[in-house]
Amino acid sequence: MASVGVSVGRQDKDALQPPAEPPLPETKPLPPPQSLPPVSVPLRPPSPAGVKAEENCSFLPLVHNIIKCMDKDSPDVHQDLNALKTKFQEMRKVVSAMPGIHLSPERQQQQLHRLREQVRTKNELL
Repeated sequence: MASVGVSVGRQDKDALQPPAEPPLPETKPLPPPQSLPPVSVPLRPPSPAGVKAEENCSFLPLVHNIIKCMDKDSPDVHQDLNALKTKFQEMRKVVSAMPGIHLSPERQQQQLHRLREQVRTKNELL
């Protein structure tokens, strides 16, 4: 989720380290699935404010336009560069608004595992 574009196990010295999180408190095992209260979970997490569900997140068309302008020595290259910069800023906002982005990859995996178990349990009950 949060590690898009970063290879697993790669640790560069200049890479930003996630903020240190306090150790997780020991948790007791979950009770049997039958005792779980019914929880209303939306099928899709709510999208961040002002973001369309099917927003185009591709940078490739903008980069392609910049390369074409540079090949033609066009003065419009600055306009295209500004469009790319704006797109980067928009995508930073979208990524920072994603649910769970503040969690470490390990915590995200734990949450994903827990949610998959809940889905499996609900499917068994149906």
